[in-house]
Amino acid sequence: MNPITTADSIIENLIAQGVDTIFGIPGAQTYHLFDSLYRYRDKIKLVVARHEQAAGYMAYGYARSTGKIGVFCVVPGPGVLNATAALCTAHNARVLCLTGQIPSQHIGIGHGMLHELSDQLGILRKLSKWAERIATPNDVNWVMDTAFNKLREGRSAPVCVEVPLDILGQPGLPQSDRLATQPFTTPFTPALIEQQITTAANMLAESSRPLFMVGSGAIDAAYEINQIAERLQCPVVAFRGGRGIVSDDSPYGFTCAEGYDLFDECDLLVGIGTRLELPMFRWQQGKLDKPLIRIDIDPTQHSRQLADIAIEADAKQAAAALLTALEPITPNLGGAAPLRLIKAKRDTQAAIDKVQPQMDYLKIVRKALPDDAILVEEISQMGFASWFGFPVYQPRQLISCGYQGNLGHGLQTALGVKVANPDKVVCSIVGDGGLMFGIQELATAAQFNIPVIVVLFNNNCFGNVRRDQQTLFDNRVYASELKNPDFIKLAQGFGIETLRVGEGIDFEDAFSKALEASKKGPVFIEVPVERGSEVSAWEFLQPAGYGK
Repeated sequence: MNPITTADSIIENLIAQGVDTIFGIPGAQTYHLFDSLYRYRDKIKLVVARHEQAAGYMAYGYARSTGKIGVFCVVPGPGVLNATAALCTAHNARVLCLTGQIPSQHIGIGHGMLHELSDQLGILRKLSKWAERIATPNDVNWVMDTAFNKLREGRSAPVCVEVPLDILGQPGLPQSDRLATQPFTTPFTPALIEQQITTAANMLAESSRPLFMVGSGAIDAAYEINQIAERLQCPVVAFRGGRGIVSDDSPYGFTCAEGYDLFDECDLLVGIGTRLELPMFRWQQGKLDKPLIRIDIDPTQHSRQLADIAIEADAKQAAAALLTALEPITPNLGGAAPLRLIKAKRDTQAAIDKVQPQMDYLKIVRKALPDDAILVEEISQMGFASWFGFPVYQPRQLISCGYQGNLGHGLQTALGVKVANPDKVVCSIVGDGGLMFGIQELATAAQFNIPVIVVLFNNNCFGNVRRDQQTLFDNRVYASELKNPDFIKLAQGFGIETLRVGEGIDFEDAFSKALEASKKGPVFIEVPVERGSEVSAWEFLQPAGYGK
């Protein structure tokens, strides 16, 4: 069998690992990779973004909404730097960044070669879980195998691989030789300590009002967590990444707003796959005052917040073991009965209804969308309200940017979500400030006919900044009010179907029409909002800061 190029070997590795889509933008140092993608185009799909940041966000959306590995490819130097916001966002998803590099003989010298970046590999190692260079054609197999192994083990986070320009076109081992001599390695999973599980089960049995917190690290344990919640009749609270692990239509599934009032009376906190952001930094000021059981596969998380029982383990395995350990135990249910929990949820729903007009819009969206639809939020007044005001019924149905809080990810991430979920409705809610960070990706939506529903709530400002300037800085409003284009004409210029609320159509009708139109292609809705008219959602997102 004739040798294949390094680039071909990389693409064959991706295919062998189950990758079916790659997002990217071609450039000088990645020409060989894109030439290989052309030859393998019947096995792996290419979606070309209009900005490297968008390629990274699309890979993130693909990975975050499926649990699969999302891959993007950009040129080195400015291409990598443009994508770093997406890399930072992907610290709860399995994302692989492939990038080129200047010719091998020039690395580290500082000649100022095209796209040269001082110590690019070092930068990537700082921003990711693991990064490595394919320095010779013979490095492809072990580097790619290690990359996928790192992606699949431990806490979800991105990894990066760079390849010098001169190496990509060189011949290497055929893929058949690789499969025969180097099978894929098995990701490492920490072993459960039985005594820890037994002790945790006994603590739960003695607790009268336990409260569970779940994050994105607990998604694969959804079944077991639901079973535990039903057995103990206890609330399970999620902030962003854990939404839908226990459905919001269950008496045990709680949003951040619904869970807050139950925290004071909680006598045992159980965290599974979560950084515990809510109780540590939003409900209190950095220090927990509750007994804590923590299940997390990442050992560094246990050192950041010490627990009474720190179980370093895969969430699904640990939750399954805990469920088994609880079977012979009669729980001390105390007052943690479903009726009490249902009342707490209803009381909160009545309280959050004052967050207007966001709540009214979210209710219309939720009613119209199928139960399995995916909502991609944006850092905006609507996005903030969605964290507690948009019911979620399954994991991965609300996609956020997590703790990075990076403005502008919404549309770009939603495109990757839709590519990964072609049979589900995907809705992107954005503000005008964030949309302009990636407005060019409407061209990507049109070119590849990615049928997302984009709903723009246009208040002609950075709404959160403007409110903070008014309330915290004596009304010195500066740099937060915006001059925007005619978004409808702009979207139409990309060939996208559009609707504007208020021009003979209300939001409910517009959204219904958009749902129908999205069966054929992308749709853009603009909702004009009076500047400064929105009620702040922060009373329910950061109650400690509101004196609650």
